[in-house]
Amino acid sequence: MNPQEHIGLLSILPAALAIVLAFVTRNTVFSLAVACFVGVITLGNGLMGFPTLLKETLGTTSFSWILLLELFIGTVIAFFQRTGAIQNFTAWVERRALSRVKVQLIAWLMGMFVFFSDYFSPLFVGSTMRGLTDRYRVSREKLAYIADSTSAPVSVLIPITGWAVFISGLLIGMGPIENAAQAMSVFLYAIPFNLYAFLSVLVVGLVIVGVIPLFGPMREAERRAQEEGKVLRDGAEPLVGEELTDIPPYEGVRTSLFWNFFAPVMVVIGVAVGTFIVMDSAKTMEAFLAASVFLGIVMRLQGIPFNDIMKTSLSGMKGVMPAIIILALAYSLNQLSKDMGTANYIVEATAGWLTPALLPAMTFLIAAVIAFSTGASWGTFAIMMPLAVPLAFNFSADAITPLLYATVAAVAGGGVFGDHCSPLSDTSVLASTGAASDHIDHIKTQIPFALAVALVTLVAYLLIGLML
Repeated sequence: MNPQEHIGLLSILPAALAIVLAFVTRNTVFSLAVACFVGVITLGNGLMGFPTLLKETLGTTSFSWILLLELFIGTVIAFFQRTGAIQNFTAWVERRALSRVKVQLIAWLMGMFVFFSDYFSPLFVGSTMRGLTDRYRVSREKLAYIADSTSAPVSVLIPITGWAVFISGLLIGMGPIENAAQAMSVFLYAIPFNLYAFLSVLVVGLVIVGVIPLFGPMREAERRAQEEGKVLRDGAEPLVGEELTDIPPYEGVRTSLFWNFFAPVMVVIGVAVGTFIVMDSAKTMEAFLAASVFLGIVMRLQGIPFNDIMKTSLSGMKGVMPAIIILALAYSLNQLSKDMGTANYIVEATAGWLTPALLPAMTFLIAAVIAFSTGASWGTFAIMMPLAVPLAFNFSADAITPLLYATVAAVAGGGVFGDHCSPLSDTSVLASTGAASDHIDHIKTQIPFALAVALVTLVAYLLIGLML
């Protein structure tokens, strides 16, 4: 199947089925597995098509990377708990006599601070703040929302992240954009037009302080947490193994908040940002490997036995297995969507709507639909940039104009919409994992806010398109 082909309306069947089943059954693994199975049958690959899909998808460098990243993050979080680092951090924050609102604001600010990785950010914020927000009766759904909406939306706004490099790299060779410097310049000028990302982050803060009132399922989740003291609903299934939530601090060993918490975080940031500056690529997985080794050495020097360190490491890896299973199936469904031409069908079905005035709005809408259906923001960028940007140049006679900036930003924002609120998205899974929230509960409570922001963004792009 070449890039222009699809199998018609059936091409959206697996993604649509996965999303519907996820909300109906509240079981993401089952929903993704059924969607993948139906997809391979629809493609005519027979019963053996399902295991073949898994082998071909999971035996790739990209999945191996996220698998190792998850395992090392699980190890670091387990070490944090075994050394009492998270408890020490919680006690350190509590001594500041913070209010419930201020605790949530800290989580919000931490999400923006850890901007260099949309994978690390939700896991770090969720796992670090979970004990504290539980004490202040903040629902796990609310914590997952805070962590999720300050990960991808922030990453796409900062010009020194992998997101910026990837998006600008897609622009090279289009119209008068001839090299990386010109492409990055377009990305920089497009940042003010990335309304969805800005508004997503801003709305979280406004929701926390009460300027924007809670509504929908989130209001019920917060009522339950505050009035009944239940941070999880009855029957919820947190997306993290007990091995990672029930690790007690090692008795009899005096640990340090600096060496066991702040120093490892500095190692992660230093390696990730340093490799980005030197190598033009943030080595996030290697950063967590370095932090795991660093923490292991510190723990041994503090008197924790080697066997206990290894056992804790394995517990951390086991604890992230629920997330890894969902990510594996989500990656498989994403590959299946590519094979079936899901994005191509959506683009073709909406191509006739595009005019200069509608270009930013329709670009955002199409990108959002593709990203939500596939759970893949970068895949959406790769599909939409070569389609939307040439149209912008065609409308502007190959000149770099505000219409181009708005179009690039619309693709970026639409991709982020799907990335941080689709039940199939890796960062949404990681947000649920970090907050130890039921994954579907997280999605159900976050989507109303994401849709509201998307609607405001769509209207704004319509107005921008009319003015440009």
